[in-house]
Amino acid sequence: MTAPTPIAMWYEFASSYSYLAVMRAQAAADAAGVPLIWRPFLLGPVFLSLGWNDSPFNIYPPKGRYMWRDMQRLCARYGFPFRLPSQFPRSGLLAARVARLGQDQDWIGPFSRAAMQANFGEDRDIGQPEVIAEILTGLGLDADALIAEAEGEAIKQALRDQTDAATAMGLFGAPNFVVGDELFWGNDRLEDALEWAHGGGLKPTA
Repeated sequence: MTAPTPIAMWYEFASSYSYLAVMRAQAAADAAGVPLIWRPFLLGPVFLSLGWNDSPFNIYPPKGRYMWRDMQRLCARYGFPFRLPSQFPRSGLLAARVARLGQDQDWIGPFSRAAMQANFGEDRDIGQPEVIAEILTGLGLDADALIAEAEGEAIKQALRDQTDAATAMGLFGAPNFVVGDELFWGNDRLEDALEWAHGGGLKPTA
């Protein structure tokens, strides 16, 4: 048997459905034996490239009302805490910079899950350095050093480049699961992506 293709998960800390994907992905990928690659990016520049200056859940209120009720249902199903954010979208810039710094480190999963839970499960402002510092410290990491590095020009540029790559790939929302050249958009496509990673793709037509 051939080894499964790795999955790259592209996610945004201000994205509601990314919360669900980030909380689920590592355990699901481990169970399926599929390597998971973490790829934080920023949706704001992607939305601007599409002509939006806000989240589509704010631009289209009926869609937003549906999304929040859907989030309540799904969090209840998965057993994830949920609190309606007092601000949406809330800035995920600092969290994304820290995640970009650590995306290939062992702490990327625990950090991303903790930051997402702080935002959508506890209604905490992850745009504030003290919140991110508390998360990093809770993981046994040097918060001051990591935040300082994340706020340096090298990581700022690396996150900009990664966001530009997302736009170039044609990503239009979050979360996304990319398997080779195949794109799966949305938390509810995680299982489809895992199946594809094992070669469960489209069968040739007769």
